[in-house]
Order: sequence, then structure tokens, then C-alpha cells
Amino acid sequence: MSLKSRYSILSLARNALGFGEGWQEAWRSPEPKPEYKAIIVGGGGHGLATAYYLAKEHGITDVAVLEKGWIGGGNTGRNTTVVRSNYLWDESAFLYEHSLKLWERLTDDLNFNVMFSQRGLLALAHSQHDLHELSRRAHANKLNGIDAELLNLRQLKEFCPILNCAQDVRYPVLGAGLQPRGGVARHDAVAWGYARGADARGVDIIQNCEVTGILRDGAKVVGVETSRGLIKAPKIALVTAGHSSVLAAMAGLRLPIESHPLQAFVSEPIKPILDTVVMSGTVHVYVSQSDKGELVLGAGIDSFNSYAQRGSIPIIEDSVAAAIELFPIFSRLKLMRSWGGIVDICPDASPIISKTPIDGLYLNCGWGTGGFKATPGSGWVLAHTIAQDRPHKLNEPFALSRFTSGQLIDEHGAAAVAH
Repeated sequence: MSLKSRYSILSLARNALGFGEGWQEAWRSPEPKPEYKAIIVGGGGHGLATAYYLAKEHGITDVAVLEKGWIGGGNTGRNTTVVRSNYLWDESAFLYEHSLKLWERLTDDLNFNVMFSQRGLLALAHSQHDLHELSRRAHANKLNGIDAELLNLRQLKEFCPILNCAQDVRYPVLGAGLQPRGGVARHDAVAWGYARGADARGVDIIQNCEVTGILRDGAKVVGVETSRGLIKAPKIALVTAGHSSVLAAMAGLRLPIESHPLQAFVSEPIKPILDTVVMSGTVHVYVSQSDKGELVLGAGIDSFNSYAQRGSIPIIEDSVAAAIELFPIFSRLKLMRSWGGIVDICPDASPIISKTPIDGLYLNCGWGTGGFKATPGSGWVLAHTIAQDRPHKLNEPFALSRFTSGQLIDEHGAAAVAH
């Protein structure tokens, strides 16, 4: 039965009358087969999207997604869900804009509501330098066909009335850049939607399956050792967010990557009051309001390298202080919880989506703080790279070889928070 039939209006009505007891599992939990045509290591949003587009766009369904934990339990469920494409350099703008266009039809494509809300995204300016940088980026975006506007203080106050625009504060707001098509999506739904879509096309999603080794036969990969046995495949993609260097080292490959904790926080829920996303690279916070009413806050990385999935208290303190400076009306809210994930970061703050010198081994890593927004586009281009064994023109500039050629894509400024 197709997904559309399985989740049609008639099916919803039939299961409602049956008190929901007739629903099948959203995806299977098969035992791993001895061999596949391709293995995706990492069952986060990027890995699942890669498997989905391999099946949908290229007809390659003999694929296993190996996830150490459970679907949605990693960085996919530990981020602030921001989606935008207003990056500075052409290479980044084309990749993120392709991703944004996929976001705009993702709910229909997956037949799963990913709650994509294009409520607009503000990047605040606190100095003349910030204004010049935002102006430069807005013009670059427009040249690439990406929506971008500049708001003066009066326009900004009208767009976001609760923002503190007083000029006697530590870092007064002078204006903002706005991407109207930016917004947020529901991170769990993205993982579940891609998992369900990939499974329906025949992909095996294998949870609680940790990769402990990568097998090579000379200059090519031939399989992986896992906590559930040996699995062979001529093509293996490492899509593991915060442990890319660890996995690559199993294949004898050293990556130019550092791994840091990145935190996010959620307040107690309140009535709808913030209908946009606000980012400030100067005071170092970004905030939006979830559909449940919680304020979702994020900031920069912890400065130390770590694989512990928790961050330090000073990051929370600084981020909350910054949020209250921008929105004094939030000062009496309570934080409900915080969580941390590990992000892999490249020296130029851009990802690696690439073939490697090892035949059959592919990488998708190094996204830093910007991975969630790229989920559809990242999976789409990596699927093309695996299927065709050559990069798509969108991810060709993001090759691993740029760290030897020197053709870096420096996106530290447009990343909005420190890497």
C-alpha cells in the first residue's frame, strides 16, 4: 500500500473509528542483511534524506541506514530548527537555496507534516560594520535570486514590536536584514518523515546498530563491522554529524575537523508573542517560538573540543542575558530544559559533501551550527554523488580536496554565530 493510501483521509477516518489500534508501524525494524548496494552510517536527518533521495531520485533501494541509537535521538532532535538560505558566497547560497526550495514542498513530498513555517528571519545589526555586512550579504543574495530585505529601525520596530530598540543599552539595535522565506520546521517530524518515506521505498533502517570498524580491500571500502555483525557494501557514506573524524579514522582517513558541544534551551510555554526568528551575532543568541509556545534559544559553540553531549553553564548564562537584553519582557520566564549535541566544524565554517581518496567512501560532515537547514539539500546532493560516483555541481565546491587546494569557502560571517 502506498504512503498516500496508507495515510489518506479514508484511512485516517477508518483508524479513528478503530481507536487508532489498526495503525502499522511507520517504518519496519528489519534484521540487517549480509550485503547491500550502499550503506549510510548515521540515521539523522541528513542520513535519512540521503537514503530517501537515493531511492526516489535514483532507484537505488538496496540501502541500509545504520543508526547507533534511535531515529531522531541525535542532533536532529537537538537543534533550534532554523531554516534559511541567506549565505554570502555563491557556493553556499546555491546549496542552501536548493535546500530551501525542497523545504517548501517537503510536507507534500513526504506526505508528512514537517510544520515548515516561513515566518521570516531577522539578523540584527548593532554597529555600522554590521549594517555594511548585512547590506553586502543582502545584495549578494539578490544577485543569486534569493529574497533579502534591509529594515531600518522604524521598520524593524513595526515588524517585531517586542524587540528592545532602545539606544541606551549595551549593544543598541540599528537595523536588520530580513529573509522573508526563512523560518523554522519541526525537527522530529523531518526525521520521521524521511524515515517513513525511505522505508516505504525499500530502504532498511536499522536502529541500535553501532559501526565499530570500516573494512577496506586496498584502496576501496568493502563493508562495515557493527555491533550486529559484518555488513558488506561497495559504497559507504559517513553522515554522522558529531563523530565524523572518529568514523573516518576507522577507514584510515584523517579529516580537518574539530568537534564541539552546541547547546539549545527551551523556556516554559507562553501564548503566541514572537512570530519570526531573531538572530544576533553580536550579543550571540537566536530565538524563535515553537508551536507549543516555548521560546527556543540557541547560541554559539562551547570553545573547547569535546564529545560529551552537554555544554557549559557560562554559555547558557550569556545566551539568556543576551535574549533578555533584546527582549526584556522575557525576563521572568523560566527555562524548562537545555540539551547539547556535538557538531563537527571545518576551518572555513562550510561542510564537506564529497567523495574521498578511498574508492566507495563518501562524506557528509562538518556542518557546524548550520546542519538542520541544509537537511533536504544535503541529502539530495549526496544521493546524487553516491549514485553517479561524482559530485553534483551544487556540492562540487564542498569537496574534501579544498583543504589541499586552498579553495576554501569562508562562511564565518554569514554563519551568524561563532564557529
